[in-house]
Amino acid sequence: MGGNPGSVVRAAALNLPLVVAIIGGLPEKFAPLVELYRESVSRAGHNRADAKVSINSHGFIADDSQQAMDDAFPPFQLVMGRIGKERGWPPMTREQFDALATLRGANFIGSPEQIIEKILFQFELFKHDRFLLQLGVGTMPHDKIMHAIELLGTQIAPVVREEIRKREAKAP
Repeated sequence: MGGNPGSVVRAAALNLPLVVAIIGGLPEKFAPLVELYRESVSRAGHNRADAKVSINSHGFIADDSQQAMDDAFPPFQLVMGRIGKERGWPPMTREQFDALATLRGANFIGSPEQIIEKILFQFELFKHDRFLLQLGVGTMPHDKIMHAIELLGTQIAPVVREEIRKREAKAP
């Protein structure tokens, strides 16, 4: 989904799940599209509770945020530079990359604690059912990707699941 209201309405009419790929910009700019999807599901006569939403983003996880940023930047810059050259974008700077990794940035790059905070921040925006993280943009060492997967599965996912469970239990 590239932010096209027509594709959102079509997915809803067909009773398909919505996949929102946030690879740039502020995540909150996508919230109206998710709401349009849910409203369109209802208007199409489908059960709104069955309207599934997935948020998909780029990212990388390491034990600490500086290591994550330092490991992820060179391959990310290389790939985005290649794509940018084709599309007329200027090369990505480290400042731009760092901004993408902030709480309101598009990328999930940092320590487990930062990734947890960001997933929960976006959960408040979207109330999504699934989160997909493309670990590593560009070529990264296998052991670092495997460690990121381990952190995601052992430190991040359990905390996020439990926190969402608590929040949903409190909801009216």
